[in-house]
Amino acid sequence: MPAETKAAVRLEIGHVLFIDIVGYSKLLISEQSELLGALNNAVREAGEFRSAEADGQLVRLPTGDGMALVFRHSPEQPVRCALEISQALKEYPKLQVRMGIHSGPVNEVADVNERANIAGAGINIAQRVMDCGDAGHILLSKHVAEDLQHYSEWRPYLHDVGQCEVKHGEMISIVNLYTKELGNPNPPRLKPTGIEVRRRRRRNVFLLAGSCLAALLVAGFFLLPRASARKVDKSIAVLPFTNLSNDKENAYFADGVQDDVLTNLSKIGDLKVISRTSVMQYRGQTPNVREIGKALGVSNILEGSVRRSGNKVRVNVQLIDANTDEHIWANDYDRDVTDVFAIQSDLAQKIAEALQARLSPGEKSQMTRKPTENGEAYLAFVQAHDLSCAFEDFDKLKQSEQLYARAVELDPNFALAIARYSQLESWIVHTFDRSAERRQKARTLAERALQLQPDLPEAHLALGCSYYYGDNNYEAALNEFQIAQRGLPNESEMYLYIGAIQRRLGRWAESTANLEKAVSLNPKDTWALQNLTFNYQMARNFPKANETIDRALKLTPTAFEPWEVKAKLALSEKGDFSVAEKAFEAGKSMQLTKEQKLKAAYARANVFLLERKYSEGLREAESLPDGQLGIFPGALWSKYFYIGFARKALQDEAGSRAAFLRAKGAAADELKRTPDS
Repeated sequence: MPAETKAAVRLEIGHVLFIDIVGYSKLLISEQSELLGALNNAVREAGEFRSAEADGQLVRLPTGDGMALVFRHSPEQPVRCALEISQALKEYPKLQVRMGIHSGPVNEVADVNERANIAGAGINIAQRVMDCGDAGHILLSKHVAEDLQHYSEWRPYLHDVGQCEVKHGEMISIVNLYTKELGNPNPPRLKPTGIEVRRRRRRNVFLLAGSCLAALLVAGFFLLPRASARKVDKSIAVLPFTNLSNDKENAYFADGVQDDVLTNLSKIGDLKVISRTSVMQYRGQTPNVREIGKALGVSNILEGSVRRSGNKVRVNVQLIDANTDEHIWANDYDRDVTDVFAIQSDLAQKIAEALQARLSPGEKSQMTRKPTENGEAYLAFVQAHDLSCAFEDFDKLKQSEQLYARAVELDPNFALAIARYSQLESWIVHTFDRSAERRQKARTLAERALQLQPDLPEAHLALGCSYYYGDNNYEAALNEFQIAQRGLPNESEMYLYIGAIQRRLGRWAESTANLEKAVSLNPKDTWALQNLTFNYQMARNFPKANETIDRALKLTPTAFEPWEVKAKLALSEKGDFSVAEKAFEAGKSMQLTKEQKLKAAYARANVFLLERKYSEGLREAESLPDGQLGIFPGALWSKYFYIGFARKALQDEAGSRAAFLRAKGAAADELKRTPDS
């Protein structure tokens, strides 16, 4: 390593409190979010936490099912904090946590995302101590207990447990802290018997000291958030399959095979599967597997190719270890087009076996079910799905609509196509057309899909979208999304929808947790990043908001929407108009759809008025075409409100009044069309 890249490791003693929620992985996603939000609130309200944070002497690290808090001053700090948290959680009996405390060497580092993190034996031993406990336990390492023994106030609450075997066969001495009201006085269930301890001690008498020292040295190289190697090995990204067909028009078919394989894998709860948006950015590239693995946060990559000739299909796939670039498994398939589902199902099951992922009977049933026997219907479905991903292009969405209709016409029992068709209609309701006919169409299709296949997750997703976009019925939508999520545990879209609804319901902590999960499953999706930015902005966490939207801009520096969010963020944080001006300038070189051009002009009118450039704002607002504004809810009456506002500022009272009356009329007309707007 060149000298200039080396960094000295600066060790200090950290007093670590490690907390996790007991039974977290067995909970529903909604329950996980609720309990994690309650735990976060209890921690934030603890006086010891607030005091250390105010002094800048606290490092806090989320671990998925809990957190680690590193205090800097005294071993009493994590102990007092643990007791405060335990007291607060008495008001929340269904939230069961265990806590472990240790003082040891730590050092601050930067993780792969260049964010502050912390490593060292102090962290790892605190986790080991916690792992020995059950619900309610506050366990201390012997080292911390010996420090507290010097203070008379702590002595009555320290109860020696003995030794506990932890990871790699290590034995650690632990002490149970409890008072009359707080903590768990029962011995931890993981504590081995005295005979077992003595046998291990005799067997390892010459090796124990050396192995513990080695464990401490090695432990310092592992960072939070914690994850076992076994879990990391179960993460995978399915890269776009290469189209080897002579007819390049078959590219959509290769994408469809890849997407269906990805969808099947995403139904396996024991895997972490990166979503479509993030992997599609590698289409047409020669992949550097290690770099892609690091960028997406996965340990395994699936590559493949598809060659279609008439009704015959050849699919080649290989599973690669992203850390070593070694091939784990490969296979070839030669089938008819109508048998492509068997390929996808077999692939998903073999990958699950290779990654040692648990596959429930329900998950296996979902993967082996054939959605249609009609090859022509399947081809129309694949093309429709490909076009439906052009979210802001109404022309492509209308083409997708026609192809979904064709697929359903060819196979009226094609429940998956009907569900996706419904979801497309709901998206059009949200973005372009809120007519009653369109909303009813989305609902009818979703209900039809559920009648055909009641356990189809995508059908529940479609019904949730119709409630969400069509009726603003958020409770009903949330219920359907949570049902769908059980069958699509790796679908980032589910976390986006649930997070968006929780935001509307004022459940901000849960919303942010779900949006963060969406980003982790889809790290290159700018839409997820934009939604998470908004949550941080509303919480006035401007550093995180800027960091998040900057990630989106780095991914798509010439995209319209991230610039729009960045400009609004700058106005909200500092009243800074310069970012909006940069966005408008950047927009001149962007390939914008006609809808995006209209939104940009609309935004310019708004910004001019905010800057008190009333003449420019008036000119921009008056240039907006009435006939095209109808596709955006609220846009037409807003136009005339802007005109009225600008004319009033320019002392044109008559023109202002006329514009405000037109705004009122346009708003009334919109309410007639959509009474629940």
